[in-house]
Formats: sequence, C-alpha cells, structure tokens
Amino acid sequence: MIGTLKLYALVGMSILPFFGGAQSKKTNPPNWYNLDYQADGVRGISTEKAYELLQGRKSTPVIVGVLDGGVDYNHEDLKDVMWKNPKEIAGNGKDDDNNGYSDDVYGWNFLGNANGENVHYDNLEVTRLIRIYEPKYISVLPSTALSEAERREFVAYQKMVNDYTSKSDQANFGNLNYGRLKEEMDVMIKKIGKDPKDITKADIDGYSPNSERQKIAIRMAKRELDNTPFLEFYKDLEEGAAYFHAQAEYHLNKSYDPRSIVGDHYDDATEHFYGNADIKGPDADHGTHVAGIIGAKRDNGIGINGVANNVKIMGVRIVPDGDERDKDVANGIRYAVDNGAKVLNMSFGKGYAYNKKAVDEAVKYAEDHDVLLIHAAGNDSKDNDIVKNYPMKYYTDSLDAIVGEATNWITVGATSSGLDDGLLASFSNFGYKSVDVFAPGVKINSTMPESTYKEQDGTSMASPVVAGLAALIRSYYPTLTAKEVKDIILKSVTKVDEKVKIQVDGASKKVYLDEISVTGGIVNAKKAIEEADKYVQGKK
Repeated sequence: MIGTLKLYALVGMSILPFFGGAQSKKTNPPNWYNLDYQADGVRGISTEKAYELLQGRKSTPVIVGVLDGGVDYNHEDLKDVMWKNPKEIAGNGKDDDNNGYSDDVYGWNFLGNANGENVHYDNLEVTRLIRIYEPKYISVLPSTALSEAERREFVAYQKMVNDYTSKSDQANFGNLNYGRLKEEMDVMIKKIGKDPKDITKADIDGYSPNSERQKIAIRMAKRELDNTPFLEFYKDLEEGAAYFHAQAEYHLNKSYDPRSIVGDHYDDATEHFYGNADIKGPDADHGTHVAGIIGAKRDNGIGINGVANNVKIMGVRIVPDGDERDKDVANGIRYAVDNGAKVLNMSFGKGYAYNKKAVDEAVKYAEDHDVLLIHAAGNDSKDNDIVKNYPMKYYTDSLDAIVGEATNWITVGATSSGLDDGLLASFSNFGYKSVDVFAPGVKINSTMPESTYKEQDGTSMASPVVAGLAALIRSYYPTLTAKEVKDIILKSVTKVDEKVKIQVDGASKKVYLDEISVTGGIVNAKKAIEEADKYVQGKK
C-alpha cells in the first residue's frame, strides 16, 4: 500500500503525531540525500563525490522500472529521462512490437482496461482475504471439526479479523473526526475571507469561535502555527481527512471491490495481458516522486538532481490507493524484465499475501534475467524479522516456510539527516536479517505531477535512492551482474557507530544499526564506486 506519512490522529479532543512524518523541524539542503557527511554535515550518500570520481568516464543508459502508482511522464524534470519503447507507435491502438501490450510507449498500467478506465482505490489485502474467508469461518466454533489445513486457515482468519477490526475502528474514528475538523476549518477560512496561503497566526488569534468545535480547531491551529505556515497545516489536515476517508470508504470496506474495472480473470495468475497504456493514472503523486529521486535530469537547472545521470524511467502502474494485488506485482515485474529494465524499484508493501507463489516466481524470473530488485522496508516502525512485510526476498513453500532467498533483492530502511539518536526515521521498519541497508528517507524533495515538487517521507523515498545508486553502478560498470551490484552496495555502506532509537512493544529502545539490519550502515555512492573499481580490477 502507498500511504501518507504526514498525518495526525485525533486522540480525545487533541491532535497528536500519528505516523513518523514530522521527523524534525530541521531544514535540510534540498539535495541533502546526495550530499556528503564529511563535506556537508548531513548523512547523505555522497552522490556528488561519486561523480567526481567518475568524471571523464563513459556510461551507458540503464532502464529502471518504477513499479508504483503512476508516473507523470510529462514532468519538466522527467520527460527527458523517460523510457520510450522504440518499436511502439503511440496512439495507433496496435501492438506494434508484438509484446502483448498495445501502445506501451512509456510502460504499462495493470490497473485499467482497454477502454481507458482505471482503478483508483482498492481494498487492503486483509479486507480482500476476509471477504474470501468470512463465509467459510464466521460461524466456526472451537468444537467444529476442521482438517489440519482448514485449522491453519481458521487461525489465520482469526488474526485477520482482529487486525481488520483494529484498523476499521481507527479509520472510522479518524474519518468522522477529521471530516468534522476540516468542515470547521473551512468555515473559519471562509469567514476570515483570505486564501489559505495568506492566513497568518494573527488571523487565527483574532478569530471569534461560535462553537465548541471551532474552539478546538483554533487551539489545534495555534499550536501548529508556532512552527508551521497555515497553508502547510491546512494541507496536512486535508491530507489526513482524505486518508481516513479512503480507509473507511474503500480500503476497509468489504462491500467495495473495483476489480471488475480491470476485467481480467483475477484468480488466473498466468494471465499476463490486461490493462492499458496509461502509466500516469488517476493519482501519480507517489510514483512521480519516486521516479525523480532515481533519475530526475541532473544539472539542467530545473528542479532537483536524481541519483543516476544516465537512466531511462519505465513506468509500470501496479499500485492503487490501497494494497497492490500479487497478480499485478508479478506481472509488473515480468513486464519490466521483458522490456529491458535492469533495476526495479518497488516502494510498496503490505502485511498479507494472497498469491505469494506468483510473486516468488516473478522474482525468480527477474533473477534468471539478471535484474536487481530494490524494495522499501515499510513504514510501521516494526521488526520485519517478526512482522511480515510482503513482497519479500524470501521464497516460501505452501506452509509459509522459507525455502530460499533471492540473490537479486535489496530491502531498504529509512534514515534522516540527523547526527544523533534520531538518525533512524521514526517510522522505518527494520530487521537484523530482513532489512539489508538504510538510505535517506526523511524530508526528501522530489518531483510531483504537473511539474511541481514536494518533500515527502518514507521508506518509499529511501528505496529509490538505492535504486538510483544501483542504476548508477550498472550504467558505468555494465559488465557487473545484478548480484555483484548488490554485493558492492552492501559492502560499501557507511557504518554508523552511534546508537539509534527504535520502538519495541510501545517503548523506545536504543540499538546499533548492525543490530537491526544486515549491513549496519547507510548506502554510500562514493564508496560504492571505489568498491566497483576494485571489483572490476579483480575480475581481470
């Protein structure tokens, strides 16, 4: 699921931080994630230092598949780095290159149909699974006779119900209270008579509330306006209201199922040819932001500098507002691989799987075709060694036992620019075995639809930093395999000796990064180039 981090939850009659979005009020350079700790004082990945080492060397273009919710391919800072299918003629309604996908000029959208209709919202996977299992198990008693397989399924169903109930309660509470709060704020804005961008703290101080709800709204606004402009505060409120509305109306609504829009045979995971060529879709915020981090055109005097300087971004739309479906994930991987991508970024994840086998087979397909997969660890402040986050680098059998590990997979947690125990992003998942590395994922400025820019937080932002680094290495060292590039990235991290804060069972705990990840470090582009040089020399 692609979800917002910059939210607040109503607790009683006050608003408190909900997720880890507002990590800090610290202002960073817009390009901080590409900067160097020694030279610039922020824990970036030393991209600019890497390019100093690469000066004068030649590179070859690398196609990077952005498996996400949509990419604005006309963005001013992306249009020159978008992949274009050389054998496809745009808009003629034909499959010119005979790859099974008509008019796939910039990529493919597995969340739509041939008539141009697209899925915007979808359920969480837990909602979809409950919809399947509820008719079978809702009336089961402890004394009901069940087979061993049914008993396992029933136990899993019970856990799902508990999780679903908790999420539903929170969503309904947030939807009700956020909706009311935004209504009151809209009334206040109208009476003040100014555009939200022009409203000041003095306007709020001088406003006379006419209801208890407005008093609450004013108290909340005053507290936030000590550090935040009103427009930013109002946009956060809008975002929170929209988030909880989507949760209640779509994500957790068992009566809502939009799959008929796609019109595929959903349970047939071997079906590959469905969707349309609209890679932007109805909501391209997240995918556009991710794409910019990877490869927004460098040194063009516009917007931002992506990590990689010679990439082609392929848009593969597989993630709705809600949880992605395993069939679409598997097909998205296969499409990108078949059309030349050598690095895939996957900034999505969920707590349940419907058809993990299909995804595992697609990951193996990518492995067999020398394609490197970069995946976000998740934003729940959880230990992925304990709480599963799908998809994952582990192959499993029908009993969910681990039977292997992908050699072409990197899982990425998120860090901030901080030099203290707040270095680990408060929202970031972690895992001694399951999370490989960390990368910047807080206050990351990148591209947004309609040629705009915005700071966002998440492991969704950290993953494309690593995907950009992987593309950079593959671009300058085209003979290296996916596994070799992975090994170079993991071997060249910047180790962090200071302890960082994590949440365990509701309590804060300080640990070293090597206690909560495979490498114990943050990716470093300069060191990776140095390591790649040694690697190539060693192969001669």
